[in-house]
Amino acid sequence: MSYKNLIFDLDGTLWDSRATIITIWNKVLNKHQLIKKDLKPEDMNQYMGLLADNILKDIVPGISDQKVQEVLSEIVRNENQVLHIYGGILYDGVEELLKSLAKNHKLFIVSNCQDGYIEAFLAYNKFSDLFTDFESYGQTQKPKAENIQLLMERNHLTIEDSVYIGDTQTDYDSALANGLPFIFCEYGFGKLSPKDYKPSVSKFSDLEVYV
Repeated sequence: MSYKNLIFDLDGTLWDSRATIITIWNKVLNKHQLIKKDLKPEDMNQYMGLLADNILKDIVPGISDQKVQEVLSEIVRNENQVLHIYGGILYDGVEELLKSLAKNHKLFIVSNCQDGYIEAFLAYNKFSDLFTDFESYGQTQKPKAENIQLLMERNHLTIEDSVYIGDTQTDYDSALANGLPFIFCEYGFGKLSPKDYKPSVSKFSDLEVYV
């Protein structure tokens, strides 16, 4: 199947930013005395792609909503600044294939990240010219399925010509909610049910076969 419009998730699909963002989380959580020991990058695996307030509530059980907002505002502010400088790690083949795909496709991003995160990704990697549009939870306060719908409506995308590409169950469910085809990135952070879902790719460069 050939698609004109490729809508990507970000974390676990295009890059891995854990090593950069974990330093910010540890700094802020320690400042507020909310953790007894530093988090490790692999501790974030289970949270990648989830909403930040849900992540914080799981890490710090019983934390108040007011404290969540206070801590997250500090984390977000610091994260966006640091990501512009240090970025994350692109998965193998991402830069080359994105540049190739952009010649004949329109590229988009929809992520559950905070406002400014996608902008940091694009700026650090100098990818701004490759992507037509993007949407995030941080911009709209809406779930991923609704953000996909918003982006599609804004850019007049059709289901027949579009596909969502991601690495988590939320990605799959959000694509399904919009009637979109889905390509699963096995190398990312998530697990998928059904486990034998196809099409799936074990490395980013394999996407070329399906798009």
